[in-house]
Order: sequence, then structure tokens, then C-alpha cells
Amino acid sequence: MACVVGCALGVASCRKKDGRLTVGVAFETLQTEYWVASFDIMHAELERNNIRMLEAISDGDANRQLEQVKSFVARRVDGIIVAPKDAHTVIPMIKAANRAGIPIVIYNRPPAPTKAVSVTIGTDNFGITKNTVEHMCTLARQSPAPAGKKHEALLVMGDLGDINAIGRRDGFDKATADCSDVLEVVSRVPSEWNQEKALAGVTNALQAHPNISFMFTSSDFLLPSIMSALKAAGKWEKAGHANHVILGAFDGDATAYEMLRAGYLDADGVQDAYFQSKLTVQAILDMRAGKPVANVKLDPGLVVNQSNLGTEASRMWGAAVAKQKAEKPQS
Repeated sequence: MACVVGCALGVASCRKKDGRLTVGVAFETLQTEYWVASFDIMHAELERNNIRMLEAISDGDANRQLEQVKSFVARRVDGIIVAPKDAHTVIPMIKAANRAGIPIVIYNRPPAPTKAVSVTIGTDNFGITKNTVEHMCTLARQSPAPAGKKHEALLVMGDLGDINAIGRRDGFDKATADCSDVLEVVSRVPSEWNQEKALAGVTNALQAHPNISFMFTSSDFLLPSIMSALKAAGKWEKAGHANHVILGAFDGDATAYEMLRAGYLDADGVQDAYFQSKLTVQAILDMRAGKPVANVKLDPGLVVNQSNLGTEASRMWGAAVAKQKAEKPQS
């Protein structure tokens, strides 16, 4: 299904004398490397298209983000990009943009069902996770579980109030169900996207199930906590070691990249932030031109593992972040 947003809304304009378009970009958070990288990549993509960017970060405050979007509207920007806190608080922002005739794109978190008009650029959380865990299952088939039994698996879940976390959980469930002949899920750890909660949960799970040999986390952001828990349990070993835990994650950040290079992480489901940013900016331009634009466009992502890291690292945004960190002068 598609909508001709530009014609339907009667596009507004705040172009300056230099002829450049201006787009307001409102992110709910820059808490993790993914959001920071996405913000920077979005800025670069707008610049590449000669578009001026107005920025706003609401630090988790949905009411503040609404006011920021209203400020963009008052300034008559040519387009708005929002990475919202959740599916419901973004609805008033979309309506405000609609009333002003300003194209609006929702980035990464889709809105709840509404008659308000927007375009969503999202991630195939289910598909990417499923593909990642399927690769891990292949490794599990190649590596006998301790004591000749099934591999015991653990899932670190995200905040299930976040539709992205739900998609990742469901992708994990589908993949592990398909390899139940070699795998049994023995623990599900809630994290609420919180490091301390993830650390405590994984630590307790490893104590209750010391034979856990397969683990997936719904975000690379939580990998430091998982590493700490595995080290404490004497299970932080590289692939090929008898005590190695088959480990997978989701996002594509610098920590995951370095863990892949070091041999501790087996697979990472990567969100292609470069592709998503291109889709987002192009959607704004197409809406302004009155072209038909699909209501939802999903990034299919990719799975990076130790065998394809050499060829796929360039698509892993965390590889670029890691390089920047390595090149940054030490104070």
C-alpha cells in the first residue's frame, strides 16, 4: 500500500535564500551507539543531499519531543524525521505535521495504527533475528552439547514495551523452535534495556543452569553485561574452545564488531543504518515531490559472522565506529 503524502498534505516550505531545504530531526535518545551512529549517519545523508538539519534530542521525554516537533512545525521546516519513544506518543507528532502539510518520516519504531499520515522506515527485527539464530543453530549442530545432551539456550530479552524487542523475541522463538532437536531454551532473561538488570539476570540463569551453551541477546548494548556474567561463570572462551558458549546478538555496534574479530561472538544481526538513512531522506524528497511512497519500508539487514566478517564489515556501522575510536587521540 502506498500514499502520495506530498500532494495529500500540501507541502510547506522553509527554504532559505540559498535554496536549501531544511529538515527537523527529533531523536528520543542518544543512549546507545546505534542511536548515536544513526543520528550521525542521518546528518551525513542530509548533507549529501544538500539539506540543512535542525536537531532535537528529548532524552526519553515524550512530551518534550512533542514540543520539539511543534517547534519544527512553527519554523515551517520542509520535512520532519522522528525516532520516537514508542508507538503511541508519536501519533500527536504525526498529526501536528499533517495539519501543517509537512512530510514526516518515523525512524526505526513504527507508530500504532492511526489515520494520521506518515512513512515508517524500520528494521525487519523478526527476520534479522531469525536469520542470526539460524546461523547459531547451524553451529550448534556442528558442536556437540556438553554431556552429549541438547544445547541449553538463554535469551536476553529487551523491553517488551518496544515493538522492536517483540520482533526480536519472536524471531528467536521461531528459529529455536526449528532446531529443537539440538536445542532447548531453558531461560529467558528480561532486561528492559538495562545493563544491571541484564547482568543480574544472566548471572542467576548461569547459576541455575550451569550447562548453558547457547545465548542470544536482543541488543549489542547488553554485551558487556553478558561478558561479565560469562567470565564470572568461567565460560568466556573463544569459538573452538570446549567451554565456548555459542553467542549471538543484534544491532551491529562497535563492541559486537570487536568481539567478532576476537572470536568470542559467533554472529550479529546487523541493522544497516546507512541503508535506513538513505531510505529516510529519499522518502522526504519523494513525498515533497508528490510521488507514491510505501507507508512502511523495512531494512532487511544482514548477519555478520566470523566467516564473512572480512567481506561484510563495511556494511556494519559498528566497524566504522570502532575505527573512529581507534584513531581518536588518547588524552
